[in-house]
Amino acid sequence: MTDTLPDRLSVNPNSKFYDESIFEREVGIKFNGAEKTNVEEYCVSEGWIKVAAGKSLDRHGQPLTIKLKGTVEPYFKD
Repeated sequence: MTDTLPDRLSVNPNSKFYDESIFEREVGIKFNGAEKTNVEEYCVSEGWIKVAAGKSLDRHGQPLTIKLKGTVEPYFKD
């Protein structure tokens, strides 16, 4: 396994951007210089993250998300 993370990654197993092999190691996200622990999905090239919007769920039982734009820096914590 390499030490580079993909441009886009999701924690939702139903997403086409989900990759279980990456989550064998702990992934961290810095957004605009601050550590974020509630990121559902990110895209480095487009400069956005999706975070849960409170405890609200959609009709499929997934958390409602908000897209925030800024500088995204994913990394492995180990």
